[in-house]
Amino acid sequence: MKHASLAEMNCPVARTLDVVGEWWTVLIVRDAFIGARRFEDFRRLGIADNILSARLKRLVDEGILGRRLYQERPERYEYLLTEKGRDLLLVVGAMATWGMKWMPGDNVNRMRHVACGNQVTVRGYCEDCGQALTVDDVQLVRLEGSVTAA
Repeated sequence: MKHASLAEMNCPVARTLDVVGEWWTVLIVRDAFIGARRFEDFRRLGIADNILSARLKRLVDEGILGRRLYQERPERYEYLLTEKGRDLLLVVGAMATWGMKWMPGDNVNRMRHVACGNQVTVRGYCEDCGQALTVDDVQLVRLEGSVTAA
């Protein structure tokens, strides 16, 4: 079932979901952070080749992955996270943090602080005062006169 595009909505969550909201896409990005670069690396997800090709193309078209030729005959490319793609780390990390708390099962991936090696969780902080935030400290508000549908 094809859904309508969320790209024109005046909501950053909707526009983000328009690009990375499909589950294979998020897992491709996750694996790129772990070090997957080549088509064969991403096939380990168990995704069908045609779907993988389509998702990689979309991520390249959106500027989340860059494509670099690593073999000429036959032509083969590797996929590297761009700055835009690397900025998704905290999004993927927030999903992992939530999943480790609320979804039962093994957790084979961890975010690790490069400087000290300890596990990282994603937390919000106030940009003004620097206070660490809990869900009770934050309120999502709609701006006056805003419409959410495209």
